[in-house]
Amino acid sequence: MSLGFLNFMEFNCSICGAIVVLLVCTSLVSGGDIVHQDSVAPSRPGCNNNFVLVKIPIWVDGIEVTEFVGVGARFGPTLESKEKRANQTRLAFADPPDCCSKPRNTLTGEAILVHRGNCSFTTKTNVAEDAGASAILIINNQTELFKMVCEPDEPDLDIGIPAVMLPQHAGTSLIQFLGNSSSVSVQLYSPKRPTVDVAEVFLWLMAVATILCASYWSAWRAREAAIEQDKLLKDGSNECNGTEVSRSGVVLEISIISAVLFVVVASCFLIMLYKLMSSWFIEVLVVLFSIGGVEGLQTCLVALLSCFRWFERFGESFIKIPFLGPVSYLTLAISPFCIVFAVLWVVYRRISFAWIGQDILGIALIITVLQIVQVPNLKVGTVLLSCALLYDLFWVFLSKPLFHKSVMIVVARGDKSGEDGIPMLLKIPRMFDPWGGYSIIGFGDIILPGLLVAFSLRYDWLCNKKLREGYFLWAMFAYGLGLLTTYVALNLMDGHGQPALLYIVPFTLGTFLTLGKQRGDLKHLWTRGEPDRPCPHVRLQPE
Repeated sequence: MSLGFLNFMEFNCSICGAIVVLLVCTSLVSGGDIVHQDSVAPSRPGCNNNFVLVKIPIWVDGIEVTEFVGVGARFGPTLESKEKRANQTRLAFADPPDCCSKPRNTLTGEAILVHRGNCSFTTKTNVAEDAGASAILIINNQTELFKMVCEPDEPDLDIGIPAVMLPQHAGTSLIQFLGNSSSVSVQLYSPKRPTVDVAEVFLWLMAVATILCASYWSAWRAREAAIEQDKLLKDGSNECNGTEVSRSGVVLEISIISAVLFVVVASCFLIMLYKLMSSWFIEVLVVLFSIGGVEGLQTCLVALLSCFRWFERFGESFIKIPFLGPVSYLTLAISPFCIVFAVLWVVYRRISFAWIGQDILGIALIITVLQIVQVPNLKVGTVLLSCALLYDLFWVFLSKPLFHKSVMIVVARGDKSGEDGIPMLLKIPRMFDPWGGYSIIGFGDIILPGLLVAFSLRYDWLCNKKLREGYFLWAMFAYGLGLLTTYVALNLMDGHGQPALLYIVPFTLGTFLTLGKQRGDLKHLWTRGEPDRPCPHVRLQPE
């Protein structure tokens, strides 16, 4: 490894204190979640529909101008799932607007648009049906969608028209269209989501491949450092006398205290994100992510190109730069490309294929972090993952009673920011989902278990363990299985956000602890993280 590259890695260590910013969003979430209050919603005959999202294309004077999304009610008939089978119906505005009493305007099969309030949802729907409406669209008094349920004391219902809740902005637009004396028509249908989308498969492969690459790079660096240490010991003395030589100055080892502090610091930052979530704050996160992405992409490219003979001379020749010290010519040559790449992503991050650039920068950053930050032994890894699991569970599930919303999911989606989520995520657009959106995974769901997986391969290589006899293969398999279980749970929960570490941590940590106990390696894994090494030399090449 060239001196210029080592100096550059040392510079990266100076920014590792900000890496916790990139670890706060550790839950899997899925687009299309509905904000609702229906924990005590009664279910009985006439009021037992599944809540479904509803697509509502809008035509003004015969021209389709836009499309809104609503949510179907617990009561009423089910909606058609195919667009070609759904009827196009004229829209009328209720008079009175709340539709709590018989409308003054005559209805002949139109869909009626009403305001929420002053009476129950079922009362409005019954009044609209009796007046001759074919459907009722109820405008919410908030920007969020609300699941309409029956009142606890209502008798069994027999409602024959569909009822759909619209967000406030959609109702405002429809009222404006109707106020311009235009002919407005709507269509109501609820397409079904596929059970499994191809995007989830690719995202799973992306996460597993990222940890795989980072683990091999980390193990290679550890082996090279151990070889150098053995050479120094052999050349300097015939007896070790307990002397240890530092492996490298470019690695930050996590301690138990820092593992616990991670939860505290990350929680404070998550609350700050939740409270300050806005367009300007997202811009700050974009800048931070871009800086980290440039560092990560530059580090990965320099390390990759240094492996080729054509670039070896440029990697070993370096120039002294103020504040940075010696930097290789290869690093200087790569830097402009990385900066331009990140800037282009920032400028065009709202276009449809910008997710590709975000994923490239994110993967490079994750791999770089897994080289700089390491767990020294299984004890620290256990504390870190256990704390992270508690952190994930609290901010995804247990934060709802305190903040009325899941703080983690709100932050991940970037609510009230005008953006499609925060940038500290890997994401792929759902390819066959009629509702669109992205399948996403937080950086922490890769970095935190990745620290343990990378540790397992370093241990295997230093112990000269074969693949099946070591821990890396099983740790990698456990991570993949845990992430797969997360996606299964995600689909079973109808796309609602899931804390991935809830499934990944028991699989990876449980596999490691069980194998270590059975093989008698648990003591070394727990305290040292490496085998007892004879002096002055040990063979480090894997078999």
